[in-house]
Amino acid sequence: MQQLEPTYDKKLECKVCKKSFTTKKLRSRFVKVSSYDTDFCPSYSAEGMNPLYYHIHTCPHCGFSESEDFSPYFPPGALELIKLKVADVWKPHDYSRERSITDAISTYKLAVYCGTLKKEKHLILAGLYMRLAWMYRSLKNTEQEQRFMKLAIKEYLESYMADDFRGSPVSETRLFYLVGELSKRTQQIEQAIKYFSKVIEKRSQEPKLIEMAREQWYEMRAEQKSAVN
Repeated sequence: MQQLEPTYDKKLECKVCKKSFTTKKLRSRFVKVSSYDTDFCPSYSAEGMNPLYYHIHTCPHCGFSESEDFSPYFPPGALELIKLKVADVWKPHDYSRERSITDAISTYKLAVYCGTLKKEKHLILAGLYMRLAWMYRSLKNTEQEQRFMKLAIKEYLESYMADDFRGSPVSETRLFYLVGELSKRTQQIEQAIKYFSKVIEKRSQEPKLIEMAREQWYEMRAEQKSAVN
C-alpha cells in the first residue's frame, strides 16, 4: 500500500497573469499542535509540519502572492500597479515545492507587498505581519519579531478604525486582546493595559479571552507596583 505524503499539490490560476500553477498544502492529519503562546502562535509537534509555511500562494510566473483570505476584488488601478511593481520586475522563482522557513518568510513578505498594492483589508495585513512575527520567533530573531509585531498592532488598530474586521472570524473582543497582547510583548505597557481593560469590560461571549486578558492585566499591574516600591 502506498504511503500517504504529508503534502499535496493544489492547482490554482493566478489572478494577475491568469497562468496555472500548483502550490503545496499540508494534509490536516499530519498537523499536530503541541501548544499555543498567549498571542495564539502555534507550536507543532513535528518539525517541518507547519501549515503556516504553505499559507501563501505565490505565482512562479509573475510573483503575485496572496492567501485564501485575500479578496478576489481588485480596486481600480490595482491590477496595473501589481503588474508594474511586481510582475514586471519578477525574477522567476518557484515556491511550489516543500518550503523551508526562509522560503515561507519570503512568500509572506511578497504577500504583504501585493496586499498593500491591492489595498487589502487592514485585518488581512495584520494577520500576515503576525505570522511573520511568529516565524521570526521560532528562529529566535527578536529584532525582526518585534518589528513585525509592531506592524501587526498598527494594522489591527487601523482595522478597528476602518471597521474592516466586521464579518470576519476576528471579533472586536479578540482584536482588542491581540492589540493588548502584542503591545505587552513590544513593551508598550500602558497601551497593553488599556486594551486588556477593554476586553475585560466587554463581557462578551468569549470567556476564555476575558480570562486571559484579566491574567495579563493583573500581572502587568503587579509588575508596575513592584517597580514603584
